Amino acid sequence: MTPTFSGGHNIAMKLPKAQFDRTIAFYRDILGMEVTDESSEAVANGVARSASVRFGPVKLWFDRVDNYARADLWLELFTDDVGLATRHLAAHGIAVQDELEPLPSGLDAHWISSPVGIPHIVRLSDEVQ
Repeated sequence: MTPTFSGGHNIAMKLPKAQFDRTIAFYRDILGMEVTDESSEAVANGVARSASVRFGPVKLWFDRVDNYARADLWLELFTDDVGLATRHLAAHGIAVQDELEPLPSGLDAHWISSPVGIPHIVRLSDEVQ
């Protein structure tokens, strides 16, 4: 049996402290997108601040990660069965990497990385949970 996969609703751009404000200003002031969900304090372990914009059908998150030296892109991947998906990915040499960032308590999900190192959260869609 093979699990199904589809793109999620969230993309996270992990940004170094020095690039966070300029990046927010680019999307808000130059592109004219409405920045929402702004926080001025830590929102997750390692994420000092966060904000987002609607980017077509997805929400693009900007997470300030103070120990980063360069920007990084993180993607959300939905599946119909996290356990089956995890086994399927492992059979193809894609290991779970939950050490990348702590997951919320009770969330049925795992972190993986694509062959070029782009982190993906593999989880049930909001409609399935």
